[in-house]
Amino acid sequence: MQGVLCSLSGMEFVSGTGGRRLDYVRRGRGAPLLLIQGMAGHHEFWGDELLSALEARFDIVAYDHRGIGRGDRADEPFTVADLADDAAAVIASVGWTDAHVFGISLGGMVTQELVLRHPDLVRSIALGCTWAGGPRGVISETSRRMVDAIATRDVEHGVRTSFEANLSRRYAAQEPGALELYRRRALSVKVPVPVVLMQWAAAQAHDTTARLGAVDVPALILHGSADAGIPRENALQLHDLLPAAQLEIFENAGHLFWWEDPERTAALLIAQSTG
Repeated sequence: MQGVLCSLSGMEFVSGTGGRRLDYVRRGRGAPLLLIQGMAGHHEFWGDELLSALEARFDIVAYDHRGIGRGDRADEPFTVADLADDAAAVIASVGWTDAHVFGISLGGMVTQELVLRHPDLVRSIALGCTWAGGPRGVISETSRRMVDAIATRDVEHGVRTSFEANLSRRYAAQEPGALELYRRRALSVKVPVPVVLMQWAAAQAHDTTARLGAVDVPALILHGSADAGIPRENALQLHDLLPAAQLEIFENAGHLFWWEDPERTAALLIAQSTG
């Protein structure tokens, strides 16, 4: 799965499976850290608050999934395993032999498949606000409403519904500019509706419950207790499947727990990489 960096009209891309161009950002220096975003997410969703707290300790690469941003179109359905192969190609593209990996939501599912399919590429995993799928997995109606809102192509309806699904009421009440910040970040990168719907289908089919016992790298599970989209029961299930993993619950935080507490998120990632 050879990958190379490439450019087009002065824009830099990282190479995914089959040479597919993927948009990305890179910053910091230190141990390699691959960041994998969730459904309808992109590199701007990590936020400068988290990246600034990490860049002194990590060489950070945050890429966008196929079909997102300035990269190549994605017109054919894909699986979470396909996205994991993209992640493996990204690691090769940037010149790393392996990396610490932090994936959230859909990106957490990709991280699970990545460590199972390409274990030699992964130093440690951090699974944020995600699930293992299977019969015990719980996806709430809030997530379904968010997808339905995005599917309407009504931008403001999609932004407001996603904001309410992703951030806790506590955070929204304490941060008067939270909705505008969310709107600005969400709309800063092109996210085609058909790609989001394919991501949703891939997430629904995800199931690693019978295979996670094979994971033998350090694992960290991070979840907000007020996550309205992927309830905290999924974190507890992941911990059952990965009993050696460190479980950290962010009390009263929503799905985007790292927005609500970037300092704690960064501290946990740093501690895992040096432990």
